[in-house]
Amino acid sequence: MKTEVKFKNSGIEIGLYTLGDISKDPLSGRKISAEQRMKEIIAAAKLADEAGLDLFGVGEHHRLDYAVSATPVMLAAISQQTKQIKLTSATTVLSTVDPVRLYEDFATLDLLSGGRAEIIAGRGAFLESFPLFGFDTKDYDALFSENIDLFLQLNKHEQITWEGRFRSSLHNAEIAPRPLQREIPIWIGVGGTKESAVRAGHLGVGMAVVILDGDPSRFQPLVDIYHKAGLEAGHDPQQLQVAVTGHGYIAKTSKQAKEEFYPYYAHYKESVYEQRGMEYTLSRADYDQMVGADSALFVGSPEEIAEKILRQYELFHHQRFIAQIDIGGIPFEKVAKGIELLATEVAPIVRKATSR
Repeated sequence: MKTEVKFKNSGIEIGLYTLGDISKDPLSGRKISAEQRMKEIIAAAKLADEAGLDLFGVGEHHRLDYAVSATPVMLAAISQQTKQIKLTSATTVLSTVDPVRLYEDFATLDLLSGGRAEIIAGRGAFLESFPLFGFDTKDYDALFSENIDLFLQLNKHEQITWEGRFRSSLHNAEIAPRPLQREIPIWIGVGGTKESAVRAGHLGVGMAVVILDGDPSRFQPLVDIYHKAGLEAGHDPQQLQVAVTGHGYIAKTSKQAKEEFYPYYAHYKESVYEQRGMEYTLSRADYDQMVGADSALFVGSPEEIAEKILRQYELFHHQRFIAQIDIGGIPFEKVAKGIELLATEVAPIVRKATSR
């Protein structure tokens, strides 16, 4: 009999994710190596686990300004340094990975971690993995559709016969190893498109909504569409779970958080635009507006962060909140302090309010 492994806290789950960007610290000018970045990611996950957070996610990029391309390898290393925290990709670029290999990797991770593996799958904000692995960007959506269909079948069956368009057929193929959990939980990352929300609902998988700035209420129609599509497809409402992901920075006071984060966030925004071949400068006035009380950018004191999470909870009634607090070259000691504040001061407020 398969084991159903669950780790629970009351209220919504609260976690962290990292994309592993390797950025120069705009204040010191220091830039760490990929090796050091990986060590710091493992250390952050260990701190989050020891502090009682629920989830830790690691992203996937295939370029020199990011440290992590082999996400399951990274998560496997983290699994050996942690005990309770759930471990997820954030996100797996499902269009350019073989679903069989992906399943085997995460089933192995699940066994190594004692049943803590998960996947957030997406189509990817960057396209470098397409030529790298021999795929055509014109098949961007078709690849994703076929690969998630195959993955969901692999998740349910130990032996499978399958035929598709983009990879070789499977004939009574044995899919091993099998995970400790009955199935590996899979979520679809949604950046704002109605089609992605409908797909997640139709498939009956979780939906992780990426809300980086601006008014979060603009995403409420997507959550409604997701639930409607899931119910129309006949899925149990309890199966239709929503996660909200976003950028953040926490310090003891609001002023401290906003002052400390500005150079790093401005550097991050400039770097993202530069990666896309564009120039951008974030003014202090624009930044101050972006970190306002009604914005989705989680910057402030623990009380302010908790208020923002709960304001979004009123909109979405989501089951998870996942923050990225290590962008733009922020030194590890500041990341570590943010983890401490999130776990010891923000999480108790949010869990108490959402467990009613």
